[in-house]
Amino acid sequence: MKLALAQIYPQFPHHHHPKIPPPPPSFPAAAVNHRTLPHQNLLLPLKSHQSNPPNPQTATNSAATQYDDDGGIPIEHVKTLVKFKSRHNYIRVLQVSRAADHPLAGSRLLLLDAPGNIHSISYIFKSLTNSYFDVFATLPPILPPGPVGILGFGAGSAARIILELYPEAEIHGWELDPSVIAVAREYFGLEKLEKKYADRLFINIGNALNSSVKDGFAGVLIDLFSKGCVIPELQDPATWEKLNKGLRKGGRIMVNVGGSCVEPEDIRKDGSVIMEETLKAMHKVFPEVYQLSIDDRKDESSVALTGRLPDSDEWKKALRRPLKFYVDMWKPYCSSG
Repeated sequence: MKLALAQIYPQFPHHHHPKIPPPPPSFPAAAVNHRTLPHQNLLLPLKSHQSNPPNPQTATNSAATQYDDDGGIPIEHVKTLVKFKSRHNYIRVLQVSRAADHPLAGSRLLLLDAPGNIHSISYIFKSLTNSYFDVFATLPPILPPGPVGILGFGAGSAARIILELYPEAEIHGWELDPSVIAVAREYFGLEKLEKKYADRLFINIGNALNSSVKDGFAGVLIDLFSKGCVIPELQDPATWEKLNKGLRKGGRIMVNVGGSCVEPEDIRKDGSVIMEETLKAMHKVFPEVYQLSIDDRKDESSVALTGRLPDSDEWKKALRRPLKFYVDMWKPYCSSG
């Protein structure tokens, strides 16, 4: 997964901010989801056409031969719906053909940085996502009553799942970039979601680290990335002290801490190192931190949770079947040094 979209699409100057066109009528606003490739900020490698046609004597009919080990999607199966440079992000919305022999086939993708890390994924007919968004959706049953904050709202992937699964859930989302919310409304069905859950979904534009609600959050989901990295403020224990003060009694925080799956814009930065620094900063504030590694490699992609784990059987009872197996994947965080 080494081919960043910046190598394919031209960069726009910072002042260029075109009007967002409406989505094509052939692809209605979809439920925001994210299919396998279990990383948070997934890289979408695209393959261009081969410069030389394959030899018919050696080619096979297997669709699997279209792809190398990097999981790339042939570029003919990807359509760009919109791309522009906002004040904060290099925004692209892509549609992957259903004909693609790839886990992301039929998806709509939101990319926000130059390397091509994916921040939201949408399917028409799917609900859960087989990704960290589903892990986020396991949080509400272990929280006290009260609102849930989503810091780093994106196109609303986590919000949609939670609103659909938990009728009592109230979500307050924060997104720094108003252009991201505009794109989410145009291409990811957010406007429809806001109307459907007008009394349960509240979106704020601004610095997520200044978020607050009356009497505090019951829980907070954190998905804050910039330029392909977990934001540096999350490697500072003072930030976690502030977030902790924003919780009501019994409240918890679940955070996407990234990992080596995330490709920073600055090649000098390492996603695994940033993940470890983030976890260490959390642990200085929260005595108990648990880590869920979404991939086989511990540093590939992880989610962290504060507070003592609840009874696993009771937690599972409160979850839909596809989410139950995540309960047994949590391990106590142990600092590497």
